[in-house]
Amino acid sequence: RAWAGPLAAARRPGTLPRLTLAALLVGANWLAFLWAVDQHRVIEGSLGYFLTPLVNVLLGLVVLKERLKRLEWASVALAVAAVGNEFLSLGSLPWVSLFLGGTFGLYGLVRKQVPVDAVSGLWLETLSLMPLILLYAGWQASRGHGVFTGFDASTQILLAVAGVMTALPLMFFAAATQRLNLATVGMLMYINPTLQFLTAVLIFGEALRPARLVTFALIWAGLLLYSWSGWQKYRAAR
Repeated sequence: RAWAGPLAAARRPGTLPRLTLAALLVGANWLAFLWAVDQHRVIEGSLGYFLTPLVNVLLGLVVLKERLKRLEWASVALAVAAVGNEFLSLGSLPWVSLFLGGTFGLYGLVRKQVPVDAVSGLWLETLSLMPLILLYAGWQASRGHGVFTGFDASTQILLAVAGVMTALPLMFFAAATQRLNLATVGMLMYINPTLQFLTAVLIFGEALRPARLVTFALIWAGLLLYSWSGWQKYRAAR
């Protein structure tokens, strides 16, 4: 009984192209994340999502003309220092992390500028990706690999549950972008990579080099500064 929302959104000029762009961004982001997990690079993936708030803050500043206070500028500087430390320790830019942070930050910017509710927006995003998914599934089937079949029942159930666990946070994220400024959304995004980081170290047993620990320490310090600034804004508003 909720078809009116998606249909009305689809009729508005410019809505479908922007939602298609959002779908391509979040689809590329999720594919890169799954690749990182498959390659046992979950720490790099978590670093990418730690960088997402920095991307959101910069996009909010440059595109949406949001203003930052001194503590917020300091948190941005610490995040930039973290990327620099990662570059020096690796000898190259952390491309996986930068790609994940950049694509999800851009996704948040696009979704914030599309006036459509979370459920309708996610439904239209998924629909816009369906042709690509069907083409890929058909191509794989022609090579003898069934994308949706060929697994035991427990694996198929886990894949279905993983889809639900992907969709619900995306709906909540889209709803948050309509209600909060982009910088605040970016700071809340620290919850996700923290859990990823803990999963990588405590469950998957990935090695944590001292240089990377410095990177995370810089980012966490930036988070504390930004959170304190946000708390001050909240108290002033009250």
